Order: sequence, then structure tokens, then C-alpha cells
Amino acid sequence: MSTSVLVCDDSKLARRQLARSLPDDWDIKVEFAEDGVHCIEQIKKIQPEILFLDLNMPEMDGYEVLQAIQEQDLHVLTVVVSGDIQPNAHQRVLELGAIDFIQKPCSAEKLANIIEHHGIKDKAMRERLANKLGEQVDPDVRDIYQELTNVAMGQAGDLLARLLNVFVKLPIPNVNVLEVNELDMALRSIDANATTSGVCQGFIGGGVSGEALLLLNDSSFKEIASLMNYEGELNDKVELELLMDVSNILIGAILTGLSKQLDMRFSQGHPVVLGQHCDVTDLVKANKSRWQRTLAIEISYGIENHNINCDLMLLFTEDSLKTLKYKVAYLLED
Repeated sequence: MSTSVLVCDDSKLARRQLARSLPDDWDIKVEFAEDGVHCIEQIKKIQPEILFLDLNMPEMDGYEVLQAIQEQDLHVLTVVVSGDIQPNAHQRVLELGAIDFIQKPCSAEKLANIIEHHGIKDKAMRERLANKLGEQVDPDVRDIYQELTNVAMGQAGDLLARLLNVFVKLPIPNVNVLEVNELDMALRSIDANATTSGVCQGFIGGGVSGEALLLLNDSSFKEIASLMNYEGELNDKVELELLMDVSNILIGAILTGLSKQLDMRFSQGHPVVLGQHCDVTDLVKANKSRWQRTLAIEISYGIENHNINCDLMLLFTEDSLKTLKYKVAYLLED
């Protein structure tokens, strides 16, 4: 039976080019939508299994389409195809439920790689991925996780601000349940064009366990060294020391903040260096066996007026979810 595919783009040329780039050996039936409003209508009408979605469109843009898909509980695997290559665009579409992001112009090779990576030619794999996307963190529980993390990351940010004598910009933490391939995508979206160094530190306590993953953009080291009044030559050894200093502050403080609020004590393992000066894709690939299905809380720290980018992810094991829900349940009681 043919797989139903919907291509949504306000450009007729772009729609046709993408359709022609789909694998020849894939048994599909392709339909089209000319804008976001038409896209939602088509999803309801033809119930496609796969959607290739542009972002910049009149009437209703791609972000609004993704939001409508979530709000209206429409079931379709969505791959965004756009010329907007900002890292924030990548992150935003993943948070809104897209399974991947392809930069325009989209070649047949790029499409084939994405299709192969997610296994979406295979019906069983499509169903498994669709079921996974349907699993949402309960909104009330997500709100609690975000608020707990807000308090903890504020404490961590305060320590970093005092150490460097700067103003630390605190974001709204992202909370999602992710499979390892989705974690791969989330990490790759941080900055696809820069090399990164990473540290991971395990923690366990009270029936909850996981790992804290800290990624520091390599372009940040020079400014961190300057803020810490280091005047020597920057080499791998010095940068590793700076990476460890930052990770000890942020990971230690945020785990302490969470443990106090959850009334449980975390024991921390020894930090493990995942890699230095790596592409994020390579760093994740080398350590993929460490992570499976996980509750991920992502915090992206920024330093005002400085080119310092630091991402911290708390990765709780699937077995921890039941305990975490129990711990926060009393906070939801009226």
C-alpha cells in the first residue's frame, strides 16, 4: 500500500522540486498544499503519514502549522524544509514536534539521508515514531519541571555570574521526552557550524538517576579565559580545565537546587570528558550508547555582551519518570 506524502510550500517550483527529489524506489502518493491553511485542510482530508513543510509562507507559516498539528492532535510525521538556517529555527521546529530539519535547496541525497536515518520508509518504524510523538509530557507536570529547573538554574547562573563578574541570561528550560535519535537532533541543532567540547556527569539518588551533559562552544574559551584573568597560552589542557570549572559550577549547582526542592539527595559520579573540539554530531555519535529514551531538560546559558554559549542538558532515565511524577504530585494538589 502506498505511503501518503504531503508537500507544503507556497512556491510551486519548490513543491515540484521536492517531490522529484523523493526516492524513486519509495512507493508513495504525493499531494500538495500551497500554504499553511491549505496544509491543515489537507492533513484532515487525506491524512498523510509524512509531511514536508516550508516555514516562511503567507496566511499561516510553518511554525503555526506545527502548533496547530499539536493543538488539534493531528497525526503526521513532519520534516521541515526551509531556507531559514538559524540555530533557533532548528530548535524551535523540533520543540514543536518536527522530526528533522532540511536546509533548502533540498537535494535528493539530503532527503534520502533523512528518510534512511528515521527509517520512515518502513511502516512499523513510522508507526513507532508516530506513537512516540504522541507521547507528551503532561502540561501540568511539564510546568512543575520547568519551575523547579527555573529555581535551580537561577542558583547555578548566580554562581557563574559571580565567578566571571558578568550578567548571565537565563532562558526558559525546554522539557521533553526524547529517544536517542531525537536527542541527537536536539544536540545537533545547538550549533551545526561550530565545534564543541563536552562533559557528562552521572547522578543518582532516591530512585532517580541520569546524567548531566554540558556542551561548551569552542569559541567561548577565549572569552572565559579573559574573564577569569588567565593570561597564558590557550591549549587543550587549559581549555579542559576551563571546561571542568564551568561544568562543576553549573552541574553541581543545578543538581543541588533540584535535590533540595525534590527532597532527595543526589550522589554525583566522576565527570567524563565526551570530547574536545568536536562537531556535535560526532560527539553524540561516539557516545550514543550512553543514552536511550530519556526525560530531557535543556538549558541554554548566555553571557550578556560576550560570545559565550553553554548548553546544559539533564537526561533522566526512563525508569526515573515514575518517581519524579510521584515527587511532584503533591505540588499539583489544590
